[in-house]
Amino acid sequence: MVAFIDDHRHDYGVEPICDALPIAPATSYACKARAVDPDRRSRRAKRDDELREHIARLWKAHFCVYGVRTVWR
Repeated sequence: MVAFIDDHRHDYGVEPICDALPIAPATSYACKARAVDPDRRSRRAKRDDELREHIARLWKAHFCVYGVRTVWR
């Protein structure tokens, strides 16, 4: 939704688009701020990125045959 807002913000403005869509303008602005400065992301989001790399490495090390449950263990 933020990409849609960015594509049309010059024609209509952020607030009128957000009024028509189920998103608050503050949410749109916060998303853009996190895209510019990744340090503003939550600890959970940062930790998920670390785990995503670890899980991908583990899955590839085992020939990409492990399922979700096995990788989780």
